[in-house]
Amino acid sequence: MSDLTTCQWPANDPLMIRYHDEEWGVPLHDDQKIFEFLVLDAFQAGLSWRTVLHKRENFRKAFHGFDVNKIAKYGEKDFNRLMSDAGIIRNKAKINGAIQNAKCFLELQQEFGTFDKYIWQFTGGKTINNKLKTLAAMPVLSPESDAMSKDLKARGFKFVGSTICYAFMQAAGMVNDHLTGCRMYKRLADS
Repeated sequence: MSDLTTCQWPANDPLMIRYHDEEWGVPLHDDQKIFEFLVLDAFQAGLSWRTVLHKRENFRKAFHGFDVNKIAKYGEKDFNRLMSDAGIIRNKAKINGAIQNAKCFLELQQEFGTFDKYIWQFTGGKTINNKLKTLAAMPVLSPESDAMSKDLKARGFKFVGSTICYAFMQAAGMVNDHLTGCRMYKRLADS
């Protein structure tokens, strides 16, 4: 197996390749970055990850660097500013969801000390290595994402269906869904 072997989904998009090689599937334990991934995965609902990733810098600017404390305090003025920002995905429900989720995120930080401690409980604090050989074998949800979705919804979160939760788990390294032939699979499975 060559070191150049990789998952096929980034195709030849440089931004997607860099995301695949540097972020996707790498275990994430920083609450601010976790919140960023939650927001972006919620905005991805019904869209491609490529669309969201190419607007990521615009999202960072529009959402104050994903500062959860600031977003939790957003009011009508901020909502209107976001709705008029052509650089992001302008969806009323998703923008309201991001603001609501920031408030809920802060509540979970209070309860558990960190959101990281809360969210990683769904995989027992460890990355699940799925040992996938093909993209066709990649799941879109799991019992763990079902449980995460159910609990987040019960706590007031929006846009946290099981499929969105599974995409988040992939991004945050809670599951390693790099194909076994991908150079990143072994690197992450051995870490």
